[in-house]
Amino acid sequence: MAFNEVLYKEIMEELDIGKEYITDVARAFRWDLEQGLKKSEYSSLPMLPSFIGLPDGNERGEYLAVDFGGTNVRASVVRLMGNSTFEVLRRVEKPLVAAGYNLINSSASSGELFDFLAETVGEAVEGDTEKAYFLGHTFSFGTEQKDINRARLIKWAKEFAVPGVEGEDINDLLEQALIRKGFSNIKPVAILNDTVAVLLASAYTYPDTRIGSIYATGYNTCYMEVMPAVGRPACIINMESGAFSKMIPSKWDLELDRASEQPGRQRLEKMVSGKYIGELFSRLIKELLDLSTKPSFSTVDMSAIMEDRSVAAKILVDILGNVAEDEEIIEKLRNLAKAITIRSARIVAASWAGTLWHIAGSGRVEPQHIAVDGSLFQHMPYVQENVRRALYEILGDEAGGLDPVLVKDGSSIGAAIAAAVATCR
Repeated sequence: MAFNEVLYKEIMEELDIGKEYITDVARAFRWDLEQGLKKSEYSSLPMLPSFIGLPDGNERGEYLAVDFGGTNVRASVVRLMGNSTFEVLRRVEKPLVAAGYNLINSSASSGELFDFLAETVGEAVEGDTEKAYFLGHTFSFGTEQKDINRARLIKWAKEFAVPGVEGEDINDLLEQALIRKGFSNIKPVAILNDTVAVLLASAYTYPDTRIGSIYATGYNTCYMEVMPAVGRPACIINMESGAFSKMIPSKWDLELDRASEQPGRQRLEKMVSGKYIGELFSRLIKELLDLSTKPSFSTVDMSAIMEDRSVAAKILVDILGNVAEDEEIIEKLRNLAKAITIRSARIVAASWAGTLWHIAGSGRVEPQHIAVDGSLFQHMPYVQENVRRALYEILGDEAGGLDPVLVKDGSSIGAAIAAAVATCR
C-alpha cells in the first residue's frame, strides 16, 4: 500500500500557517467581537452576557458549587478566605449513568434528574439542613440567560434527552429539588457556563486575569467587557468563540465540516478542538494511505504518537496494520500529528490576541494572566510552547507580559466564586 508523497507535501504546506495568516485571524476575530457587541448580523460570535463581573479576591465565606456539564455531576463546598486564597472542604462526584439507572436519556424525568443533583449537594454538606448556603451552578449547556441566576435551557446536547427541562429555568428546577429533599437552607444564586467559571477561578487568585478559555474536547473563550454597550457597566462576555467563521479553511477542513453533525457551524472549533483534530488526523491518514475505510485516532492517540516513537509505532500498527511498520511512514505520520496540533495552538493564540487587542482599545496590551482549562492545553505536546510563540509573532514585545495559566477544577471553584460575587454585589 503506497504512501502518497505528493499529497503529504500538499497537506503539510496547508497546515503550516505563518505569521501573516494568524495575524489576519486575530484582526478578523477582533472585528467580529466588536460587531457582535453591536448585535451586527455580520458577526459570527454570539457574544452572550453572563451578568457577572470579576471577583476582587477578598470575598470570604463558605459557598456551594455544582458542576453539571457531562455524565458526571460534582458538588463541592469551597471556603473563600480572602487574600486570593481558597480551599475545597469537601467534594462529591457521582455518575448520571450507572448500573440500574440512566438519568440522561428520555426515560428519566426532570424531577428524577434534579432530585439526584440535590442529593449530591446534600452529600457535600453532609446532610446539613440548618446552615444557610449560597450555591453557584456551572451548567455547560446552551441557555438563554436573563440575569446572573436566571437561565433557561435552549436545547440539550451531549446525548442528553431528559424531557421537561428544555425551556425551563435551570436554577428554579434545582431549587425546587433541594426543597423536596429537605435542603431549603441551600439557595442557588448564580448560573454560569464552564468558560466563565474558569475566568472567575483564575481572577480570584490572579486579579489581572481578563480572559478565560476552555481548550479541550471543545473550544470557547470569554473575557471581561467594561464597555457600557453590553447593557451593563461591566460584565463577563461568553463569546462562544468556537463559532468564529472568518478564517480560510483547507479543503480537508471543509470535508470534515460537511461530514459533521452541524455542517457550516463552529468553524474555529472544528479546526482546533480535541473533538475534531483527531478526526482530521484520521481522515488525512485515510487519504495518504488510500485506505478503504477511515481509521479512528483520538487526541490521546495523537499525543502518544508525538511523544514517543516506539509507542507511535505500536499504535499505528495496531490501528493501520503492517503498512505502518515502515519507519519512514511512521515518522511522516508523527510529523502530521505535530503539524495539526501546532496549527490548532496558533489559531487559538490568534483568537486570544484579537480579544486582547479589543480589551486594550487604542492602548498597549497590558501584562496579565490568561486562564485556561482543558486537556489539550494541559497535556498535548507542542501546544503551550506554540501558543506562546504565536502570541509573540502577533503582538511582539507586548506578549512578554502575558502568562497563560492552567486552571484546574475551574468549573467548581468558579461556581463558588460566582455565588460569592452574586451575593456581594
